[in-house]
Amino acid sequence: MEIVGIGTDIVECPRIGKMIEQYGELFLRRIYTEREIRYCQSRKHAIEHFAGRWAAKEAILKALGTGRGDGVGWSDVEVRNGSQGALRVMIRGAAKDVATERGVGDVLVSIAHCRTYATAYAMAVGRPKSAPPADQA
Repeated sequence: MEIVGIGTDIVECPRIGKMIEQYGELFLRRIYTEREIRYCQSRKHAIEHFAGRWAAKEAILKALGTGRGDGVGWSDVEVRNGSQGALRVMIRGAAKDVATERGVGDVLVSIAHCRTYATAYAMAVGRPKSAPPADQA
């Protein structure tokens, strides 16, 4: 497995909570996909989950070697909960173009959070030479 890039991020949960409080639905729809919003809102400590997804998106973009530039939008990256809690990264739009260009086959991500901070680590791995990109919508 070839490592194409790594990324990490940490964010204060209250900061994300303030942005949600201040900008509401506009903020949520700009940053998160519909699926992410539903997931986070269904959790007991929703703000921590939103902050975790924020940190994950930042870490993933760093692992891909781009920031929010290059036409990449926040919702081009989606973090999904797979079976038994394993996280899956879905990439689309400009982020997919960047991933394809860099030879990324998959992005692995881990999120941790408490009441104060959320952190995430992402690793972009190369795809086998003969395989198509995985999990890219």
